[in-house]
This record gives sequence, C-alpha cells and structure tokens, in this order.
Amino acid sequence: MDTKLTLKLEQTIIEKAKDYAKAHKTSLSQLIENYLLHITNEKGREEKITPLVKSLSGIIKLPKDFDIKKEYSDYLISKYK
Repeated sequence: MDTKLTLKLEQTIIEKAKDYAKAHKTSLSQLIENYLLHITNEKGREEKITPLVKSLSGIIKLPKDFDIKKEYSDYLISKYK
C-alpha cells in the first residue's frame, strides 16, 4: 500500500532531483523509494574489511566436514555447565 510522505528540502535540490528523474524516465517518488529501499536493504550493505582482518583471512585450515554450529554449541554447553 502506498502512503503519502511529506519532505522538506531545498528548492534547488528538488529541481535537480526532478530533472534527474525526468532524464531517467522515472518519477521523483519512485527515485526516492528506490533509494530508501537500497540503503535499508541488508544484502546491499557491504562491511569494510580492515587490512588486519584481511591479513588474518585463511590462516586457519578446517576440515571440509567441520560443523561450526555443532562445535559452537558444544563449546557453550561445556562453558555453562
């Protein structure tokens, strides 16, 4: 269901946004909706990996059949006994 939203923006920004939307054959509402959808989409977020973390990647070699969930579960059970 679409809902009306009122925004207060500088007139020059509104004009530029309308020109952009027109040039891309879309509405200003659709442009804003797509932007908000993009920035709130979890999959769209990309965490920056620091050089230190990158350098640590691949240090540990685990067997192919290693079950991380089981191992973590076993760890928590033994920790809180």
